Amino acid sequence: MMGCVTDFFTYETTKSVVVKSWTIGIINRAVQLLIITYFVCWVFLHEKAYQIRDSSIESSVMTKAKGVGRYSDRVMDVADYVTPPQGSSVFVILTKLITTENQVQSACPETDYKYKCLNDSHCKKGKPTGNGYLTGHCEKDFCQIQGWCPTENDTVKVPILMEAENFTIFVKNSVRFPLFDFEKGNLPDNLNCRYNPKTHPFCPIFRLGDILKLAGQNFTNLADKGGVMGIKIGWLCDLDQSWDLCVPKYSFTRLDSVSQKSNISPGYNFRFARYYMRPDGSEFRTLIKAFGIRVDVIVYGNAGKFNIIPTLINIVAAFTSVGVGTVLCDIILLNFLKGADQYKAKKFEEVSDSSPPLGSQIYKSDQTLTGRGDEKRSTDSGAYSIGL
Repeated sequence: MMGCVTDFFTYETTKSVVVKSWTIGIINRAVQLLIITYFVCWVFLHEKAYQIRDSSIESSVMTKAKGVGRYSDRVMDVADYVTPPQGSSVFVILTKLITTENQVQSACPETDYKYKCLNDSHCKKGKPTGNGYLTGHCEKDFCQIQGWCPTENDTVKVPILMEAENFTIFVKNSVRFPLFDFEKGNLPDNLNCRYNPKTHPFCPIFRLGDILKLAGQNFTNLADKGGVMGIKIGWLCDLDQSWDLCVPKYSFTRLDSVSQKSNISPGYNFRFARYYMRPDGSEFRTLIKAFGIRVDVIVYGNAGKFNIIPTLINIVAAFTSVGVGTVLCDIILLNFLKGADQYKAKKFEEVSDSSPPLGSQIYKSDQTLTGRGDEKRSTDSGAYSIGL
Protein backbone atom coordinates (compact mmCIF):
# COMPACT_ATOMS: atom_id res chain seq x y z
CA MET A 1 0.00 0.00 0.00
CA MET A 2 2.77 2.45 0.89
CA GLY A 3 4.52 1.62 -2.37
CA CYS A 4 1.42 2.56 -4.38
CA VAL A 5 1.07 5.81 -2.43
CA THR A 6 4.75 6.63 -2.99
CA ASP A 7 4.50 5.96 -6.73
CA PHE A 8 1.43 8.17 -6.95
CA PHE A 9 3.07 11.18 -5.30
CA THR A 10 5.87 11.56 -7.84
CA TYR A 11 6.80 14.29 -10.30
CA GLU A 12 8.23 13.94 -13.79
CA THR A 13 10.21 16.73 -15.44
CA THR A 14 11.79 17.00 -18.86
CA LYS A 15 15.48 16.27 -19.18
CA SER A 16 17.35 17.52 -22.27
CA VAL A 17 19.82 15.17 -23.90
CA VAL A 18 21.76 16.31 -26.98
CA VAL A 19 22.43 13.34 -29.27
CA LYS A 20 25.21 13.96 -31.79
CA SER A 21 24.27 11.49 -34.51
CA TRP A 22 24.02 12.17 -38.24
CA THR A 23 21.32 9.51 -38.68
CA ILE A 24 18.93 10.70 -36.01
CA GLY A 25 19.66 14.36 -36.77
CA ILE A 26 18.73 13.97 -40.45
CA ILE A 27 15.54 12.07 -39.55
CA ASN A 28 14.57 14.76 -37.04
CA ARG A 29 15.07 17.67 -39.43
CA ALA A 30 13.40 15.82 -42.34
CA VAL A 31 10.26 15.12 -40.28
CA GLN A 32 10.14 18.72 -39.08
CA LEU A 33 10.56 19.97 -42.66
CA LEU A 34 7.72 17.74 -43.90
CA ILE A 35 5.38 18.93 -41.16
CA ILE A 36 6.19 22.60 -41.77
CA THR A 37 5.78 22.15 -45.54
CA TYR A 38 2.39 20.47 -45.03
CA PHE A 39 1.07 23.30 -42.87
CA VAL A 40 2.42 26.07 -45.08
CA CYS A 41 1.51 24.64 -48.50
CA TRP A 42 -1.65 22.66 -47.78
CA VAL A 43 -3.24 24.02 -44.61
CA PHE A 44 -2.53 27.73 -45.08
CA LEU A 45 -2.09 28.26 -48.84
CA HIS A 46 -4.40 25.60 -50.32
CA GLU A 47 -7.08 25.23 -47.63
CA LYS A 48 -6.78 28.86 -46.47
CA ALA A 49 -7.03 27.84 -42.82
CA TYR A 50 -6.41 31.44 -41.77
CA GLN A 51 -9.95 32.33 -42.91
CA ILE A 52 -13.35 31.99 -41.31
CA ARG A 53 -15.78 30.44 -43.82
CA ASP A 54 -19.49 30.85 -44.48
CA SER A 55 -21.16 27.89 -46.22
CA SER A 56 -24.77 28.93 -45.53
CA ILE A 57 -25.26 30.31 -49.02
CA GLU A 58 -28.58 32.02 -49.85
CA SER A 59 -29.54 31.76 -53.50
CA SER A 60 -32.30 32.62 -55.97
CA VAL A 61 -32.61 31.19 -59.49
CA MET A 62 -34.72 32.32 -62.46
CA THR A 63 -34.66 30.54 -65.81
CA LYS A 64 -35.90 31.25 -69.31
CA ALA A 65 -35.82 28.99 -72.39
CA LYS A 66 -35.88 30.14 -76.00
CA GLY A 67 -36.30 28.45 -79.36
CA VAL A 68 -38.94 27.06 -81.73
CA GLY A 69 -39.32 23.63 -83.30
CA ARG A 70 -41.61 21.62 -85.56
CA TYR A 71 -43.33 18.55 -84.16
CA SER A 72 -46.03 16.50 -85.96
CA ASP A 73 -46.82 19.33 -88.41
CA ARG A 74 -47.08 21.80 -85.54
CA VAL A 75 -44.74 24.65 -84.70
CA MET A 76 -43.93 24.52 -80.99
CA ASP A 77 -42.67 27.50 -79.00
CA VAL A 78 -41.71 27.97 -75.36
CA ALA A 79 -45.31 27.89 -74.15
CA ASP A 80 -45.74 24.44 -75.73
CA TYR A 81 -42.60 22.59 -74.66
CA VAL A 82 -41.59 24.12 -71.28
CA THR A 83 -43.33 23.06 -68.06
CA PRO A 84 -43.90 24.53 -65.55
CA PRO A 85 -43.92 27.99 -67.15
CA GLN A 86 -42.93 30.00 -64.04
CA GLY A 87 -39.18 29.96 -64.80
CA SER A 88 -38.09 28.18 -61.62
CA SER A 89 -34.86 26.30 -60.91
CA VAL A 90 -36.49 22.99 -62.00
CA PHE A 91 -38.24 22.76 -65.36
CA VAL A 92 -38.80 20.30 -68.22
CA ILE A 93 -38.21 20.67 -71.94
CA LEU A 94 -40.60 18.27 -73.68
CA THR A 95 -39.00 16.24 -76.48
CA LYS A 96 -41.57 13.50 -77.28
CA LEU A 97 -45.36 13.34 -76.87
CA ILE A 98 -47.76 10.38 -77.03
CA THR A 99 -51.27 11.85 -77.26
CA THR A 100 -54.65 10.16 -76.81
CA GLU A 101 -57.28 12.54 -78.10
CA ASN A 102 -61.02 12.90 -77.48
CA GLN A 103 -61.22 10.92 -74.27
CA VAL A 104 -64.62 10.92 -72.57
CA GLN A 105 -66.03 9.28 -69.43
CA SER A 106 -67.55 5.98 -70.63
CA ALA A 107 -66.99 2.21 -70.83
CA CYS A 108 -64.39 0.67 -73.16
CA PRO A 109 -61.98 -2.31 -73.33
CA GLU A 110 -58.70 -2.08 -71.46
CA THR A 111 -55.54 -2.10 -73.62
CA ASP A 112 -53.15 -3.68 -71.09
CA TYR A 113 -52.38 -7.30 -72.02
CA LYS A 114 -52.71 -8.29 -68.34
CA TYR A 115 -56.47 -7.91 -68.81
CA LYS A 116 -57.02 -10.19 -71.80
CA CYS A 117 -60.08 -12.36 -71.30
CA LEU A 118 -62.23 -15.12 -72.84
CA ASN A 119 -65.44 -14.46 -70.91
CA ASP A 120 -66.89 -12.27 -68.17
CA SER A 121 -65.66 -14.59 -65.40
CA HIS A 122 -62.08 -13.42 -66.05
CA CYS A 123 -63.00 -9.80 -65.25
CA LYS A 124 -63.62 -9.12 -61.54
CA LYS A 125 -66.05 -6.24 -61.23
CA GLY A 126 -64.79 -3.19 -59.32
CA LYS A 127 -61.10 -4.07 -59.55
CA PRO A 128 -58.97 -0.97 -60.37
CA THR A 129 -56.63 -0.98 -63.37
CA GLY A 130 -54.25 1.58 -64.76
CA ASN A 131 -57.04 3.35 -66.64
CA GLY A 132 -60.20 2.76 -64.62
CA TYR A 133 -62.38 0.15 -62.85
CA LEU A 134 -63.43 -3.21 -64.30
CA THR A 135 -67.13 -3.48 -65.10
CA GLY A 136 -67.19 -7.31 -65.05
CA HIS A 137 -67.68 -7.65 -68.82
CA CYS A 138 -65.33 -9.03 -71.47
CA GLU A 139 -65.27 -6.94 -74.63
CA LYS A 140 -63.17 -7.67 -77.74
CA ASP A 141 -60.91 -10.10 -75.81
CA PHE A 142 -60.17 -7.48 -73.14
CA CYS A 143 -61.86 -6.70 -69.86
CA GLN A 144 -64.11 -3.67 -70.04
CA ILE A 145 -63.39 -0.68 -67.79
CA GLN A 146 -65.25 2.39 -66.66
CA GLY A 147 -63.07 5.51 -67.08
CA TRP A 148 -61.61 7.81 -69.71
CA CYS A 149 -62.11 6.19 -73.11
CA PRO A 150 -60.50 5.31 -75.45
CA THR A 151 -57.64 4.15 -73.22
CA GLU A 152 -54.06 5.12 -73.84
CA ASN A 153 -51.68 3.06 -75.99
CA ASP A 154 -48.19 4.18 -75.00
CA THR A 155 -46.34 1.60 -77.12
CA VAL A 156 -46.73 3.53 -80.38
CA LYS A 157 -43.65 4.98 -82.03
CA VAL A 158 -43.56 8.77 -82.24
CA PRO A 159 -40.81 11.15 -83.38
CA ILE A 160 -38.74 13.40 -81.12
CA LEU A 161 -38.38 17.17 -81.22
CA MET A 162 -34.97 17.36 -82.89
CA GLU A 163 -34.82 21.18 -82.78
CA ALA A 164 -34.66 20.98 -78.98
CA GLU A 165 -30.91 20.42 -79.26
CA ASN A 166 -30.53 24.07 -80.28
CA PHE A 167 -32.82 25.54 -77.62
CA THR A 168 -31.10 27.95 -75.24
CA ILE A 169 -31.49 28.25 -71.47
CA PHE A 170 -30.84 31.52 -69.67
CA VAL A 171 -30.05 31.17 -65.95
CA LYS A 172 -30.16 34.23 -63.71
CA ASN A 173 -28.63 33.55 -60.30
CA SER A 174 -27.88 35.75 -57.31
CA VAL A 175 -26.25 34.63 -54.07
CA ARG A 176 -25.64 36.05 -50.62
CA PHE A 177 -23.31 35.03 -47.80
CA PRO A 178 -25.05 36.32 -44.65
CA LEU A 179 -22.02 36.05 -42.35
CA PHE A 180 -20.18 38.69 -44.41
CA ASP A 181 -23.28 40.43 -45.82
CA PHE A 182 -21.84 39.80 -49.29
CA GLU A 183 -24.03 39.67 -52.43
CA LYS A 184 -23.15 38.81 -56.00
CA GLY A 185 -24.92 37.87 -59.25
CA ASN A 186 -23.88 35.82 -62.28
CA LEU A 187 -24.80 38.36 -64.98
CA PRO A 188 -21.86 39.71 -67.01
CA ASP A 189 -21.76 43.19 -68.52
CA ASN A 190 -22.83 41.84 -71.92
CA LEU A 191 -25.35 39.05 -72.55
CA ASN A 192 -24.53 38.78 -76.24
CA CYS A 193 -22.76 35.48 -75.70
CA ARG A 194 -23.16 31.70 -75.52
CA TYR A 195 -21.55 29.59 -72.82
CA ASN A 196 -18.25 27.99 -73.77
CA PRO A 197 -15.90 26.57 -71.12
CA LYS A 198 -12.88 28.14 -72.85
CA THR A 199 -14.02 31.32 -74.60
CA HIS A 200 -17.06 32.35 -72.48
CA PRO A 201 -16.83 30.50 -69.13
CA PHE A 202 -19.01 33.06 -67.29
CA CYS A 203 -21.85 33.40 -69.84
CA PRO A 204 -25.21 32.33 -68.28
CA ILE A 205 -26.81 31.36 -71.61
CA PHE A 206 -26.51 27.65 -72.39
CA ARG A 207 -27.35 25.66 -75.51
CA LEU A 208 -29.13 22.43 -74.55
CA GLY A 209 -26.99 20.35 -76.92
CA ASP A 210 -23.81 21.77 -75.37
CA ILE A 211 -25.02 20.92 -71.86
CA LEU A 212 -25.59 17.29 -72.85
CA LYS A 213 -22.26 17.10 -74.67
CA LEU A 214 -20.31 18.49 -71.71
CA ALA A 215 -22.08 15.96 -69.46
CA GLY A 216 -21.12 13.10 -71.79
CA GLN A 217 -24.69 12.40 -72.99
CA ASN A 218 -26.22 11.70 -76.41
CA PHE A 219 -29.07 14.03 -77.32
CA THR A 220 -31.08 11.54 -79.39
CA ASN A 221 -31.09 8.85 -76.68
CA LEU A 222 -31.92 11.32 -73.93
CA ALA A 223 -34.71 13.00 -75.94
CA ASP A 224 -36.27 9.62 -76.75
CA LYS A 225 -36.41 8.21 -73.20
CA GLY A 226 -36.09 11.38 -71.15
CA GLY A 227 -33.69 12.15 -68.32
CA VAL A 228 -32.65 14.59 -65.62
CA MET A 229 -29.73 16.97 -66.18
CA GLY A 230 -28.08 19.19 -63.62
CA ILE A 231 -26.60 22.65 -64.15
CA LYS A 232 -24.36 23.18 -61.12
CA ILE A 233 -23.26 26.71 -60.22
CA GLY A 234 -20.38 26.86 -57.76
CA TRP A 235 -19.51 30.00 -55.82
CA LEU A 236 -16.13 29.55 -54.09
CA CYS A 237 -15.12 33.06 -53.08
CA ASP A 238 -12.04 34.45 -51.37
CA LEU A 239 -13.27 37.74 -49.93
CA ASP A 240 -9.72 38.83 -49.07
CA GLN A 241 -9.32 39.46 -52.80
CA SER A 242 -11.16 41.81 -55.15
CA TRP A 243 -14.97 41.72 -55.45
CA ASP A 244 -14.65 41.04 -59.19
CA LEU A 245 -12.76 37.80 -58.58
CA CYS A 246 -15.79 36.16 -56.93
CA VAL A 247 -17.22 34.48 -60.05
CA PRO A 248 -19.37 31.38 -60.62
CA LYS A 249 -18.09 28.10 -62.01
CA TYR A 250 -20.49 26.05 -64.14
CA SER A 251 -20.51 22.28 -64.47
CA PHE A 252 -22.98 19.77 -65.89
CA THR A 253 -23.95 16.22 -64.99
CA ARG A 254 -26.73 13.69 -65.45
CA LEU A 255 -28.55 13.29 -62.16
CA ASP A 256 -30.55 10.14 -62.95
CA SER A 257 -27.61 7.98 -64.00
CA VAL A 258 -29.12 5.09 -61.98
CA SER A 259 -32.24 4.96 -64.19
CA GLN A 260 -29.99 5.29 -67.23
CA LYS A 261 -28.36 1.94 -66.39
CA SER A 262 -31.60 0.18 -65.42
CA ASN A 263 -34.15 -1.51 -67.68
CA ILE A 264 -36.91 -0.86 -65.14
CA SER A 265 -38.61 2.47 -65.80
CA PRO A 266 -35.68 4.06 -67.68
CA GLY A 267 -35.57 7.75 -68.47
CA TYR A 268 -38.06 10.40 -67.40
CA ASN A 269 -41.73 10.83 -68.39
CA PHE A 270 -45.03 12.00 -66.93
CA ARG A 271 -48.66 12.49 -67.97
CA PHE A 272 -50.93 15.50 -68.07
CA ALA A 273 -54.24 16.33 -69.73
CA ARG A 274 -55.90 19.26 -71.47
CA TYR A 275 -59.63 19.54 -70.88
CA TYR A 276 -62.28 20.90 -73.25
CA MET A 277 -66.05 21.47 -73.25
CA ARG A 278 -68.42 20.78 -76.14
CA PRO A 279 -71.32 23.12 -76.93
CA ASP A 280 -73.75 20.62 -75.36
CA GLY A 281 -71.84 20.84 -72.05
CA SER A 282 -70.13 17.44 -72.25
CA GLU A 283 -66.47 17.26 -71.25
CA PHE A 284 -63.62 15.63 -73.12
CA ARG A 285 -59.87 15.74 -72.85
CA THR A 286 -56.56 15.06 -74.60
CA LEU A 287 -54.21 12.86 -72.56
CA ILE A 288 -50.50 13.42 -73.15
CA LYS A 289 -47.67 11.16 -72.05
CA ALA A 290 -44.64 13.44 -72.20
CA PHE A 291 -40.99 12.49 -72.41
CA GLY A 292 -38.54 15.26 -71.73
CA ILE A 293 -35.26 16.53 -70.38
CA ARG A 294 -35.69 17.85 -66.86
CA VAL A 295 -33.16 20.52 -65.89
CA ASP A 296 -32.26 21.10 -62.24
CA VAL A 297 -30.21 24.21 -61.43
CA ILE A 298 -28.14 23.47 -58.32
CA VAL A 299 -26.30 26.28 -56.51
CA TYR A 300 -23.58 25.59 -53.93
CA GLY A 301 -20.54 27.35 -52.51
CA ASN A 302 -18.85 29.05 -49.58
CA ALA A 303 -16.91 32.22 -48.90
CA GLY A 304 -13.86 32.84 -46.73
CA LYS A 305 -12.28 35.89 -45.11
CA PHE A 306 -9.26 36.40 -42.85
CA ASN A 307 -9.89 36.02 -39.14
CA ILE A 308 -7.35 36.04 -36.32
CA ILE A 309 -8.94 33.18 -34.34
CA PRO A 310 -8.54 30.33 -36.91
CA THR A 311 -5.14 31.76 -37.81
CA LEU A 312 -3.85 31.45 -34.23
CA ILE A 313 -5.41 28.02 -33.78
CA ASN A 314 -3.68 26.63 -36.86
CA ILE A 315 -0.34 28.28 -36.02
CA VAL A 316 -0.42 26.64 -32.58
CA ALA A 317 -1.37 23.32 -34.22
CA ALA A 318 1.60 23.67 -36.59
CA PHE A 319 4.11 24.28 -33.77
CA THR A 320 2.61 21.45 -31.74
CA SER A 321 2.83 19.04 -34.66
CA VAL A 322 6.54 19.74 -35.09
CA GLY A 323 6.97 17.81 -31.83
CA VAL A 324 5.98 14.65 -33.69
CA GLY A 325 9.54 14.53 -34.99
CA THR A 326 10.85 14.27 -31.42
CA VAL A 327 8.53 11.34 -30.65
CA LEU A 328 9.65 9.50 -33.79
CA CYS A 329 13.31 10.09 -33.04
CA ASP A 330 12.87 8.85 -29.45
CA ILE A 331 11.30 5.63 -30.72
CA ILE A 332 14.23 5.06 -33.08
CA LEU A 333 16.83 5.91 -30.44
CA LEU A 334 15.32 3.75 -27.73
CA ASN A 335 14.75 0.68 -29.87
CA PHE A 336 16.77 0.54 -33.08
CA LEU A 337 20.05 2.48 -33.04
CA LYS A 338 23.34 1.32 -31.60
CA GLY A 339 23.85 2.89 -28.18
CA ALA A 340 20.16 2.71 -27.20
CA ASP A 341 21.05 1.60 -23.66
CA GLN A 342 23.31 4.61 -23.20
CA TYR A 343 20.54 6.92 -24.38
CA LYS A 344 18.04 5.31 -22.00
CA ALA A 345 20.44 5.79 -19.10
CA LYS A 346 20.76 9.50 -19.89
CA LYS A 347 17.10 10.12 -20.64
CA PHE A 348 15.44 8.35 -17.72
CA GLU A 349 16.68 8.85 -14.16
CA GLU A 350 15.06 8.54 -10.76
CA VAL A 351 15.69 11.01 -7.92
CA SER A 352 14.33 10.47 -4.39
CA ASP A 353 14.42 12.57 -1.23
CA SER A 354 17.17 10.35 0.23
CA SER A 355 19.35 10.56 -2.90
CA PRO A 356 22.57 12.64 -2.99
CA PRO A 357 22.44 16.10 -4.56
CA LEU A 358 21.27 16.04 -8.18
CA GLY A 359 24.55 17.18 -9.71
CA SER A 360 26.71 14.59 -7.94
CA GLN A 361 24.24 11.78 -8.68
CA ILE A 362 24.20 12.58 -12.37
CA TYR A 363 27.96 12.71 -12.50
CA LYS A 364 28.17 9.34 -10.74
CA SER A 365 25.67 7.80 -13.09
CA ASP A 366 27.84 8.97 -15.98
CA GLN A 367 30.74 6.96 -14.58
CA THR A 368 28.75 3.90 -13.54
CA LEU A 369 26.27 3.36 -16.36
CA THR A 370 28.51 4.06 -19.29
CA GLY A 371 31.97 3.39 -17.91
CA ARG A 372 33.14 6.53 -19.64
CA GLY A 373 34.24 9.81 -18.16
CA ASP A 374 34.87 11.71 -21.38
CA GLU A 375 31.28 12.69 -22.19
CA LYS A 376 30.74 16.43 -22.42
CA ARG A 377 28.10 18.48 -20.71
CA SER A 378 26.45 20.84 -23.23
CA THR A 379 26.20 24.58 -22.75
CA ASP A 380 22.42 24.20 -22.13
CA SER A 381 21.43 23.95 -18.49
CA GLY A 382 20.76 20.32 -17.54
CA ALA A 383 21.50 19.03 -21.08
CA TYR A 384 23.90 16.21 -21.88
CA SER A 385 25.69 15.59 -25.18
CA ILE A 386 25.96 11.98 -26.29
CA GLY A 387 28.07 10.93 -29.27
CA LEU A 388 26.57 7.74 -30.70
